[in-house]
Amino acid sequence: MAVHALESILLYFVLPLWIAAGFADWVCHRTTRIERTTGTRESIFHLAMLAEVGLPLLAALFFEVNALLFALMLLALAAHEATAFWDVSLATHSERPVNAFEQHVHSFLELLPLVAILCLVALHPPQFLALFQAGPAAPVFAVVPKQNPLSARYVVVLLTATLLFDVLPFCEELVRCLRAQKKTPGRLQ
Repeated sequence: MAVHALESILLYFVLPLWIAAGFADWVCHRTTRIERTTGTRESIFHLAMLAEVGLPLLAALFFEVNALLFALMLLALAAHEATAFWDVSLATHSERPVNAFEQHVHSFLELLPLVAILCLVALHPPQFLALFQAGPAAPVFAVVPKQNPLSARYVVVLLTATLLFDVLPFCEELVRCLRAQKKTPGRLQ
């Protein structure tokens, strides 16, 4: 029963909240007219972070959670945190205002990947421990399709929501920044 509850929390609370936080971040950037301040450089950071969390998320949707997937998740989390640091450093040292709401959104975007990983650790502790040569299980470093796949409906809804509320908005942001950069060619963004 507890396993089912934790899986439901991950699938129906953590992941949707993560998508919503990403969209809220895009709204903040649009409101503060990112294309006129930090522009293309910051927008590329946003797409990089989306890719850094997207790859392990896609893997977890379709493949068994094992030591290989945990290693990918931890590396992606480290890359995401480094990119987030550079992103916020760029934004806060620019003309673009980063208000308290956007900072709060960033807190969610930094912690939700960790929360998702922790949920998966609680759901699959033997392979997480095996990654560090702890526990009785041998680490599995293979790409294995899920034995009990998520429902196609859930996956389609999640991926569609991600596309509509995160991928497309941040692609639009990059296009907007590139257009603004083209209008002011001497300006380094």
